[in-house]
Amino acid sequence: MNATIIRKKYFGDKAFYGKVLMIALPIVIQTLMTNLVGLLDNVMVGRLGTNQMTGVSVVNQLFFVFYLLVFGGMSAAGIFSAQYYGQENHQGVRNIFRVKIIFGFFTILLASVIFVAFHSSLIHAFLHEGSQSGNIDATFSFAKSYLFIILVGIPPIVISNAYSTTLKEGGETFIPMIASVSSVIIDLVFNYLLIFGKFGFPELGVSGAAIATGLSRYVEFIIVVLYTHTHKKIFPFIQGAYRSFMVPLSLVRNILLKGSPILVNEFLWSLGLTFQAQALSTRGLAAIGAININNTVSNVFNIVFVTMGTTIAIIVGQLLGSGNLEEARDADRKLSVLSVLIAITTSIVLAILAPFFPYIYNTTDEIRHLASLFILVFALVTPFNAYTNAAYFTLRSGGKTIVTFLFDSCFIWVVNVPVSMILCHFTGLPIITVFLIVNVLEACKAFVGGYLVHKGIWLNTIVE
Repeated sequence: MNATIIRKKYFGDKAFYGKVLMIALPIVIQTLMTNLVGLLDNVMVGRLGTNQMTGVSVVNQLFFVFYLLVFGGMSAAGIFSAQYYGQENHQGVRNIFRVKIIFGFFTILLASVIFVAFHSSLIHAFLHEGSQSGNIDATFSFAKSYLFIILVGIPPIVISNAYSTTLKEGGETFIPMIASVSSVIIDLVFNYLLIFGKFGFPELGVSGAAIATGLSRYVEFIIVVLYTHTHKKIFPFIQGAYRSFMVPLSLVRNILLKGSPILVNEFLWSLGLTFQAQALSTRGLAAIGAININNTVSNVFNIVFVTMGTTIAIIVGQLLGSGNLEEARDADRKLSVLSVLIAITTSIVLAILAPFFPYIYNTTDEIRHLASLFILVFALVTPFNAYTNAAYFTLRSGGKTIVTFLFDSCFIWVVNVPVSMILCHFTGLPIITVFLIVNVLEACKAFVGGYLVHKGIWLNTIVE
C-alpha cells in the first residue's frame, strides 16, 4: 500500500477536517474550560490540606456515577436524535427531548434520595487506614459538608444536559460551549472568593467550593434554556415541546431496545470504576489522594480524544441516518486515526509533567510520589483508551448498544473489578503495581473494539 493510498484511506482532506473542527472545537473548548476549572478547584481545595482534598475527591467519585447515569440516559435517547436530525425530522427530535426530560425528573429524585439516605456508608467505604497521610474522621466531616451543599446543584445539571445534548446532536455546539464557559468562570471566581475568603467574602473552605459549584450549575442551566426557548426558529424541536409528554409507543419501545443498554452500560461502567477505586482505597488514604491528583490532570489532557467520541457520534450518526453507509465508514476510520494521534501527543506531555504536577498540592510527599507514578501509568495506556473510546461511539452510533454493553461494562465487571479486589485484598503487591495491571487490562479493550468496528456490524440506519 503506497503513501497516497494510505493518506486517502486514513486521513481526510481540508474540507473534512474543517467540518470536524466546526463540530469538535466548541465541545473541546467547553470541556477544556470545565476541566481546567475542575483542576483549579481541585488545586485550591488541595491547598487547604490532605483531609479536605481527600474528602472532596471521595464525593466526586460518588458523583461520577451520577454524572455517568445522566450521560447514559441522555445518550440512550440521543442516538435517535442524531439520525432524526439527519432526516430533518423535527417531531422525532421533539419526542426524544421529551423522553430526556422525563428521564431527568426520575434521575433527580433517585439521586437525591440515595445521597441523603446513604451518605455515611458511601463515604466511609473509601476511608481506610494503611498510609501515613490523612485523618479519617476529619476527612469524613469535610466530605459530608461538601456533599450536602452540592446536592442542590443536581436539578440544573440534569435539565441543562437534556437541552445541551439535543443541541449538540443537531450539530449546534456553540451555545452549550458559551453556557459552559460562563459556568466555569463563575465557578472559578466564587471558588477563589469563598474558599479563601477574599474581598470581604467569608472564608468557607470546602463548603465554599461546594457553593461555588452549585451556583455555576444554575448559570449554565439558565443560559442554555433561555437561549433555546428564545430561538425557536433555529431549534424547531422546542416548539410545543412541553404541551404534551406523550411519546409514540413504537419510539419508546425502540429506545428501550436500542438505547437502554447505553444507560445500563454507563451506569455499570461508572459503578465498576468506583468499585475499582474503592478496592485501591483499602491501601490507605494516600491511595485516594493520589488517584484524585491523577484523575484531575488526566481529565484535562484527555479532553480532545474524549471529545472525538462525541464528534464521531454526531458525524457518523447523521451519515447513517441519511443512509450514506460507506461514507460513514470512511469518516469513522479517519476520525479514529485522528483520535489516536492526538492521544499519543497527550501521552508524551503527561509523561513529562508526571514528576512535577503533584507538587502544586499542599499534601504529603507520600501522596505526591504515588500520584507521579499513577500519572506515568495513565500516560502509557492513553493511546489505547483513545481508540477504545472511538470504537465505543462508533458502535453506539449504529445502534449496537448490546455489543457496547458487553464490550464495556461486562469487561470491567468480569475483569477489572475482580482483579483489583483480589490484588488489593489478597496480595502484598505495591499499590502502583496493582494500578498498572488494572489499567493495562482496560487498555486491552482497544483490540476488541477494533475487531468489532472492522467487521462493520454498526453500519445501520435505526430510525424510520
